[in-house]
Amino acid sequence: MPETKKKLLEVKGLTMDFGGLRAVDAVSLEVSTGEIVALIGPNGAGKTTFFNCVTGIYNPTKGEVLVHPPEKKTQRINGFKPNRVTTIGMARTFQNIRLFHNMTVLENVMIGRHCRTTTSIVGAIMRGASTKRQEQETIEKSYELLKKVGLVNFADEFAKNLPYGAQRRLEIARAMATDPFLLLLDEPAAGMNPQETKALDELIVRIRDTEKIAILLIEHDMKLVMNISERIYVMEYGKEIAQGTPMDIRSNPRVIEAYLGEEADA
Repeated sequence: MPETKKKLLEVKGLTMDFGGLRAVDAVSLEVSTGEIVALIGPNGAGKTTFFNCVTGIYNPTKGEVLVHPPEKKTQRINGFKPNRVTTIGMARTFQNIRLFHNMTVLENVMIGRHCRTTTSIVGAIMRGASTKRQEQETIEKSYELLKKVGLVNFADEFAKNLPYGAQRRLEIARAMATDPFLLLLDEPAAGMNPQETKALDELIVRIRDTEKIAILLIEHDMKLVMNISERIYVMEYGKEIAQGTPMDIRSNPRVIEAYLGEEADA
């Protein structure tokens, strides 16, 4: 019997104004367990602004952002700070890679674990048994994540020395280190060559299948979007203009006109 999907993220009528400019206009979106959902649209459509509202970087002008963490009560997270959103169980990556370039690959992932540790400043200074145990658990968990994204052999390298595609995977590993139930990826394939994109495609599906983490992604690579998404939302000029399965979106005349063009036939 198929597993019943449960809503994890529910965005209702989200609107974001910057002075006289309406960047996001009454957009609604849902993500449920086991899903890979894509948010697409031309440059300037408001996709990253939408992500910023959902993850606490902006407090939306109107609308509701509701999260339904597994086994926990629903929370309205409008106005929550980004670190609190992460603690609840939503982690994100950014369009521009934001690694600590002069720290090792392992240290970058360990930083991601910070929101799941309970060591106080005093504990860190005194280095008691509990602190040491948590440190060891953090190291072990971080190595495990590096294995999962294919970077364990680079654990002691500085992040800045990694190839571009590997830096993208490291950012995903660091987000996963926060133990999210939902991972928001902002243009994860940007700047990647076809080989790197194919590996990313496989990694995202593997995260969903083996880690049981739902995915919401913004992406311009239509081949990747069509390959891995269950559902797709399309934005243009801050508004949602379509939603549906990849097949629905591929054949939607308004989407083709607004964004896909000849890529719809690819």
